[in-house]
Amino acid sequence: MTSKLIIIIGSISGAISVILGAFGAHALKDSLTASGRLDTYETAVKYQMYHSLALILLGMLMLQFQHKFLNYASYLFLIGMVIFSGSLYLLCATGITKLGAITPIGGLFLIAAWVLMAIGVGKTAL
Repeated sequence: MTSKLIIIIGSISGAISVILGAFGAHALKDSLTASGRLDTYETAVKYQMYHSLALILLGMLMLQFQHKFLNYASYLFLIGMVIFSGSLYLLCATGITKLGAITPIGGLFLIAAWVLMAIGVGKTAL
């Protein structure tokens, strides 16, 4: 992926997380509170925003540093966000608790992305 595309995707994902956060705080608050899933929903929104910002940072880093691990990290961030936050959003929407078992897989992708980003920058000459 190009650095420009990564920054665009991160920006769009950040906007979506703000929209979903506002939707959860207003339109869904009563149902999320009644189901005991408000904290779960907030976690999904927070992690989506954190990793949207990580994608923007990664895209900016790629303007200065070129390493294949940075590109790999971009894919892992995207996959991790979809699996981690997506599984939590689905859990909140459907109440299917088995979806919670998928969430840690997304977390592993996110951890791997952070590690690859560090290695990718570390392996490049300053």
